[in-house]
Amino acid sequence: MDVCFLMQVQDDKIDIIRKAFPKEGLFAEKDWLLSPDAFPIEQKFLAELEQLGHRLFVFQRACNLLYQLSVKGKQPEWVARYLDAGKPKKLIEFSRRKEIRDDLPRVIRPDLILTEDGYIIAEIDSVPGGIGLTAWLNQIYSTFDKEIIGAADGMLDGFQIVLPNGGDIVVSQEAATYRPEMEWIVARLKDRHHDLNWRVVAAENYEPQDGRAVYRFFELFDLPNIPKIDNLLRVNTEGHVTITPPIKPYLEEKMWFALFWLKPLHEFWRRELGEKYFTQLQKVIPYSWLLDPTPLPQHAVIPRLEIHDWREAAKFSQKDRDLLLKVSGFSPLGWGSRGISLGSDLAHAEWEKRIDNALATFDSSPTILQRFHKGRLFEHRYWDADSAELKTMKGRVRLCPYYFVENDRVKLRGALATIVPADKKFLHGMRDAILVPSRTER
Repeated sequence: MDVCFLMQVQDDKIDIIRKAFPKEGLFAEKDWLLSPDAFPIEQKFLAELEQLGHRLFVFQRACNLLYQLSVKGKQPEWVARYLDAGKPKKLIEFSRRKEIRDDLPRVIRPDLILTEDGYIIAEIDSVPGGIGLTAWLNQIYSTFDKEIIGAADGMLDGFQIVLPNGGDIVVSQEAATYRPEMEWIVARLKDRHHDLNWRVVAAENYEPQDGRAVYRFFELFDLPNIPKIDNLLRVNTEGHVTITPPIKPYLEEKMWFALFWLKPLHEFWRRELGEKYFTQLQKVIPYSWLLDPTPLPQHAVIPRLEIHDWREAAKFSQKDRDLLLKVSGFSPLGWGSRGISLGSDLAHAEWEKRIDNALATFDSSPTILQRFHKGRLFEHRYWDADSAELKTMKGRVRLCPYYFVENDRVKLRGALATIVPADKKFLHGMRDAILVPSRTER
């Protein structure tokens, strides 16, 4: 086929994407690199992704149960103590109310790092951004690619199931970056159903209305900045309003990955997940530790690190510091990559300082340590605006599949690929990253 013809086809795709871009944007004051190509996923890997959604749903259900059993004294009390650390008493009490006991997030989005051996789950986001962006990308790329995962309307169909009769998407100022993409979703849902009403509203002055479902787009550490939050919590417990994701701060902690690996809890996980799911999740959940400063008995060591005291970790050589420090949650630093640092990237004195700080603040803001897994390199084309031509980036991929919970069924409805330059250690959206939907490679 003529090379000039192929180049024209690619240019046409870029033109389609550019012209379809909403004039209000999708992320406030953020942009990314455009590509004519969706990210290719082999059918075998797609089958794995489709199964992963149900495993993570069962995992979150087990997390919910473990916390509740810990509160009742039927599992170790330290589980709830760890998960409640640094949280206001009032919020803890609300999260334990029987009226919301079984409520779980209706959207599950893991952050997958694609590696040489497959993938690992960096974390699970209960209040994920990118829903509107992925829905828009799926729609646009489906005009010229019939293999897009979730097809043109999968993301919209999924989100409508979360708020089937209309509802309010309540966005805080902290999360305002994502407001344009939620506005785009609302406009598309209204186009489909003129008799139903969805709205995007500011959390800071939100007044709940009887019978209107709420999609919460704010982190729970942000509650002090939402003056009328008590009204929303009250009508939620009275059954007048549903809230998803539920007001359960304990479910939004990164420390669940550390709790997953703790030996005293293995039998619980085996029983609640089933042997098959437990084994499969062990392959993809990176080994993690809680930086608990509690002294160990003289004969004990921290598993896999073979050290007796966390301060020994502060002395690790750069080679041994392929470890991530992550603020677990309930903090502005627990959102995105703000509270994450890679030990091997830090000077020795800075690494030691951060370990000391994590130990000193553990009771109010727990930190976890996690094995770092380097992403595999992929090549992907993008449009270079400066030269007005297609170029190829060699980069690493964060894949974000979006799962929507429909009763006890979990459905994959889209997968956003973020491809960042090879020299970047943290894989997240940035100006020099490519953001594209995913496609099935047949």
